[in-house]
Amino acid sequence: MSLPVVNFIDADEVIAVLEGAADAMETSPLRKGSSVVLASRGKLLFSGDVHDYPGHLEAIVHLAALEESPDNHVVLHELIHGERLLDGMDLSYRNLARVATLVLRFPAQVHPMLANHELAQCFRVAVSKGGGDQVAMFDAGLEYVFGGRAEEVATAIRDFVLAMPLAVRALNGIWCSHSIPAQGDFDPAIFDRALEDTDYRGPLGGAWQVVWGRSQDPQHVRALLDRFGAKLFLVGHCHAEMGIESPADGLVVVNSDHARGMVVSIDLAAPAPSAREVAGTATPLVNHLDPA
Repeated sequence: MSLPVVNFIDADEVIAVLEGAADAMETSPLRKGSSVVLASRGKLLFSGDVHDYPGHLEAIVHLAALEESPDNHVVLHELIHGERLLDGMDLSYRNLARVATLVLRFPAQVHPMLANHELAQCFRVAVSKGGGDQVAMFDAGLEYVFGGRAEEVATAIRDFVLAMPLAVRALNGIWCSHSIPAQGDFDPAIFDRALEDTDYRGPLGGAWQVVWGRSQDPQHVRALLDRFGAKLFLVGHCHAEMGIESPADGLVVVNSDHARGMVVSIDLAAPAPSAREVAGTATPLVNHLDPA
């Protein structure tokens, strides 16, 4: 399946798809507080950070096979702030618009998930992957394309991002979030309620702690799994040289934003797999790029 067509220079169209998708996520019957909860049927395709890597969003959507079954799901996160720039400007807002159109078309199957780069963009917190302030470069891209309407588009982007779930959870014990908090006493009640403005602000906000956390100590991972009532964490955020790695039992890190980028597939009707079993499903995105 190809990505839906969006007129990326039409402010009205971009705003409409972003706001429509935000409403669809907030009112989804799968939504419970700040989580999406998936039933014990179908397939889940989990991607790692995308960061506007060329062709990889298209490959992920193709592999998700959303049209083949209403029980096929895909988790997408960290869509913006890539290395492709136009005269120093970041135009990765287009990835958000593409995904918003997918949410509108498959509202119970496409699950954009909150990540730290989108959160940084919304609250104008400088962040870099080594090439300068990506928040400023993203703002420059909006200004270049939309001129006097750039702030309207930025507001729609903020609404879309803040409507994203903090976690996608399956009844078989699979837990998807951009990362996991570093605090061992982190209160999981946040996942069962709507997020508030203070949740998004660091360093103490609960959502901020989830998307920015980097602790992968095996004892910490096991303690959080028990605290969250989960069997296996699927996350991104940290670099995985080969596209996938398991730095601790019960934790799998997936990257989709470089040449070795991967996705993994989960059978939602089966018991939660081990990290080793998940690694066995890893699919290189380079093998599924559109030759056009």
